[in-house]
Amino acid sequence: MIRLGVNVPNFGPGADYDALLGWARFAEDNGFDTLVVSDHVVLTPEVADIYPEPFHDPFVLLAWLAGQTSTVKLGTSVVLLPYRHPLHTARMSAMLHLMSGGRFVLGVGAGWAASEFAALGADHARRGPVTDEYLEIITEAWAKERVSGPAYENVRTGPRPQGGSVPVWVGGPSRRAIRRAVRSGTAWHPINPDLGWLRDTGLPALRREAAEQGRAVPELVVRMKARLQAEPADDSRPAGVGTLDQVAGDVRALAELGAAEVILDPNPDSPRPRDFGVEQRQLREIKTALGG
Repeated sequence: MIRLGVNVPNFGPGADYDALLGWARFAEDNGFDTLVVSDHVVLTPEVADIYPEPFHDPFVLLAWLAGQTSTVKLGTSVVLLPYRHPLHTARMSAMLHLMSGGRFVLGVGAGWAASEFAALGADHARRGPVTDEYLEIITEAWAKERVSGPAYENVRTGPRPQGGSVPVWVGGPSRRAIRRAVRSGTAWHPINPDLGWLRDTGLPALRREAAEQGRAVPELVVRMKARLQAEPADDSRPAGVGTLDQVAGDVRALAELGAAEVILDPNPDSPRPRDFGVEQRQLREIKTALGG
């Protein structure tokens, strides 16, 4: 059976600490393999239109949840690498991996909100190259006792992860993101991809890139919507939206495409009020329909 994870809402008026702890216990008690949370640092109006406040920091939140759980993997989907110094990200992720007993997965992306980049003094136009550069610095800092770079020499960042690495899921559908996934990722982590595009364009590009680099093809870990409705959705629906049969069929289709894990995401993509109880019930229904 394909592994299943859940994207936990670490933002919005209902996402208080009791609710977040409830989500973690829900994921673990119901046998989900992975619990992931999202990342934003500055809630500009552009960001808050989709992700309302409060927005809880993923590293701090997952460190807390690591002490409240014992089996579920804990991950980010995705940390926006250009927002933080890479040595700081290397340090936090290595410590979280150690503190959780090896259960942390660093999902990474380049970001999108130009206003958030401006607020943080980051370069939106260069977010792709910066993400590549930062990911290389992070993985080197995990692997070596001391590292050097343009502005630092022979430095340590803190405890290194066991084995010298942390699993990395690389998000993004672009050619650069696919190249990044092959070069530095444990898995490619596209978010809400069209299944036809994934089959006919995304996965062939991933395999071509792996062949060109002379590397193994990384695992496929997809995050898709998880929104059940009573009536069947039409052919224009995104994957994960529709009846239970339609959504379960989407997960099976991803398994046939070779996905190792699917992260189910109940986020409505709008700041409307959410009913976490309903969302959790639907996630259980999907998991049960898939034999879990």
